[in-house]
Amino acid sequence: METTRRFTKEEIDGILQALSDENGEYGVILRAKGIVAGEGSDWLYFDMVPEEYEIRTGAPEITGKYCVIGSNLKEDRLAELFAAK
Repeated sequence: METTRRFTKEEIDGILQALSDENGEYGVILRAKGIVAGEGSDWLYFDMVPEEYEIRTGAPEITGKYCVIGSNLKEDRLAELFAAK
């Protein structure tokens, strides 16, 4: 999926915590990764596997992208997490 939204590191942290939650609200998440625009000129790169994730800054991209891999994914709920404000 693509997104043009800008995120704070705290917002991405919250999203990754939500995806790590085992209550099944977003499906069974096995992996998530992405590159999204941060505040200012920073871009945030993130990687997540169950019970572990990392957020770092990196070189700019043209547009933000994210990928969530799992089973029984609730795509509408996932889209809400990354939706423009």
